[in-house]
Amino acid sequence: MDEHMDGAPSAEASVLDHVPMRNEDGEIRHEFVEEIAHAIEAGDSAALRACVAELHEADLGDLIGALAPDHRVRLVELTGRAVVGRDFDFSALNELDEGVREEILEELPPETVAEGVRELESDDAVELLETLDEAEQEEILEKLPLQERVALERSLLYPENSAGRRMQTEFIAVPQDFTVGQAIDYMRETPDLPDRFYEIYVVDKDQHWQGAVSLDVLLRARRPVALAELTDEDRRRVSVLEDQEEVARMFGKYNLVAAPVLDTQDRLVGVITVDDVVDVIEEEADEDLKALGGVNSDEELSDTVFTIARARFNWLLVNLATAFLASSVLGLFEGQLEKMVALAVLAPIVASQGGNAATQTMTVAVRALATRELGSSNAWRVVMREGLVGLVNGLAFALITGIAAVAWFKIPGLGIVIGLAIVCNLVAGALGGILIPMALERVRADPAVASGTFVTTVTDVVGFFSFLGIATLWFGLR
Repeated sequence: MDEHMDGAPSAEASVLDHVPMRNEDGEIRHEFVEEIAHAIEAGDSAALRACVAELHEADLGDLIGALAPDHRVRLVELTGRAVVGRDFDFSALNELDEGVREEILEELPPETVAEGVRELESDDAVELLETLDEAEQEEILEKLPLQERVALERSLLYPENSAGRRMQTEFIAVPQDFTVGQAIDYMRETPDLPDRFYEIYVVDKDQHWQGAVSLDVLLRARRPVALAELTDEDRRRVSVLEDQEEVARMFGKYNLVAAPVLDTQDRLVGVITVDDVVDVIEEEADEDLKALGGVNSDEELSDTVFTIARARFNWLLVNLATAFLASSVLGLFEGQLEKMVALAVLAPIVASQGGNAATQTMTVAVRALATRELGSSNAWRVVMREGLVGLVNGLAFALITGIAAVAWFKIPGLGIVIGLAIVCNLVAGALGGILIPMALERVRADPAVASGTFVTTVTDVVGFFSFLGIATLWFGLR
């Protein structure tokens, strides 16, 4: 750019020094994105490298997501051309929606992606590659040195959402006959150590797990002390096949920072650290939240209209079927509704209150089942508690709704009818909100996915039937 040669302020100075990346609310400034876009269009790789080099991978990922699609790949090409991985950090791509990440990787040459993957820790490399199909993975892996390729291929063979997929294969393992001094010297002299580590692992000659030594224990011991004296043989560890959600639960329960990963022969093959677990917790929470709304866990903001509509269609179809079931209850009382219009006006109130109460209970129940806080040992106590909560709230809202109904329609008996129906439906909603997720869990279905539809159906059916049924008995309608 001519202004650079004339001695004017460089693009990187104007972006980083004069236009902060984020505003007071933590959002990316539009001006910042525009400056980067101008530099991309001008092909100013030096300015872009200077900017990208100072950004954390998460910030770089946010920047890429904010750019126009045709600028994203160009940014990678311009900042990675000289020394790929040193300027552009490929781990930033893991911060993007899966769809955006796939688009970028498909546009980049396999050689460029392979060089970027080589700069990543193994867990980040696996996360980057696992979204691609097998043919694309193979094309990229072919460009890697044999040893690195084999390690990544082995990790990709483990089941999705397993500890084997989440672990990083860079760790420090030392022989069991080492002293403290030898272990420290080994760490000082070995160039290819993990960027961060919290403990070292003791193995035999066949790489079988013997125990762990945390760094604080190691550094407090004298050099001649045998490592075997400091080894914790009971250190918490996980299997490569263990579900990542179980791993995250173990980290939370035992306040772990890192955990070794063993294969089926008790050989040390990797380590999971707390930063990986935080990602798992976020993913599982996101999945549960989407499931409660009947949304596919893979849905991303970058997905197309047709993709989202198709993914949501099935559950909407199920909801439609259950809605017809609830409406059929109204058909049973068609004559009563014609004789007293107030019943048609008030019936949705009863169903709605029950649905809201059920949703509250269901949310708590699904979360408790996911965290293993709700089980057979305390199920009866929790069910009784939720039933009583529904009864207490039912009595309170029966009084409020009854008074409002009488004041509105000037029919004294109507307050009693709707009050009794409110009590029935809030109790039914509370019990359905906990019993249905528990039943789905028992048959190994995901309570978060299916509970909402069934619980709503229960409260609609019970609400309409109880209200109209009690009204029929009270007023003698036929």
